Amino acid sequence: MDSLAFLPIPLLQWYRENARVLPWRSDPTPYHVWISEIMLQQTRVAAVLDYYRRFLEELPTVAHLAAVEEDKLMKLWQGLGYYNRARNLQKAARQIMEEYGGVFPDRYETIHSLAGVGDYTAGAIASIAFGIPVPAVDGNVLRVVARITGDDSDILKADTKTRMGEALRQVMPVEAPGDFNQALMELGATVCLPNGAPLCGHCPAREFCAARLTGRTGELPVKTPKKARRIEERTVFLIFYGDQVALRRREKKGLLAGLWEYPNELTPAPCPVEAAGLEDGPAGKHIFTHIEWHMKALLVQAATPDLPEGWVWAGLEELNRDYAVPNAFRAFRETVEQHLGGEETWQSSIFDMV
Repeated sequence: MDSLAFLPIPLLQWYRENARVLPWRSDPTPYHVWISEIMLQQTRVAAVLDYYRRFLEELPTVAHLAAVEEDKLMKLWQGLGYYNRARNLQKAARQIMEEYGGVFPDRYETIHSLAGVGDYTAGAIASIAFGIPVPAVDGNVLRVVARITGDDSDILKADTKTRMGEALRQVMPVEAPGDFNQALMELGATVCLPNGAPLCGHCPAREFCAARLTGRTGELPVKTPKKARRIEERTVFLIFYGDQVALRRREKKGLLAGLWEYPNELTPAPCPVEAAGLEDGPAGKHIFTHIEWHMKALLVQAATPDLPEGWVWAGLEELNRDYAVPNAFRAFRETVEQHLGGEETWQSSIFDMV
């Protein structure tokens, strides 16, 4: 880890010259940093920007987040995925209101105690918003450290992460811990890229990076291969009655808990409503962490407005305004929108044979 000692000065200079202008960097209040860091988990910066803006317009403070109805919260989060992140945000907001009088806690340990806040997020908030010299070690940072130091330890192991975090703590400039952590993240996101394709010519650590000097950028970091995902074949029922589509809410626990969806079941599955017409629809695929859905839609013209208990009919305006349908069903959105123009549009477009 000796090479890390050379890192702070060139890294901070590089960051101040090359950092992307991002809204949470321009106004790094604890609330803003927290929301951005939770949104950025498993999600690219470019995809987060509009969500971040809309979220803060609707929920500008911890108090607003604590009080918002869950359906509205889920609608604001729709498309970001990993919806438990949003639920934990609200749990933590309520903790802050109840335990800290609505004031965001300013100690690493208390920040870490909030729902959904792990080592990395606590370190990011503490260092960026409060200037506390603690590391914030995510996948980007682990990759940077592994390459600079030539460390071939498995970065998915907890002891590797702990050891690298401690090494960073030893070299972190106490006068600029937030900039140092953000610079490491920025370096990993824009220069020290994964899959053996780093832009070494632009890196402030190129003169002392062990991986570059030994030609091992393609080998580092070392990660345990992921287990193969389970594949599920599913039938998605796009059920229409006039200018409305049927939705059902998923169970409160498990995958996509509590969100609205187009009814779907493992294939083969019978149509869940009395149908006046059926036609094959588009196919779609969605990858979760451990499961891969291969979906085929069945377009259904319902014979009556009767639905199973707990299901609802939604028009296009309601679908866009009120119901959080996860990105797993993105492949079917265009088809649904095309057929929410009323009964005449529906019959003329896909049920000429009825």
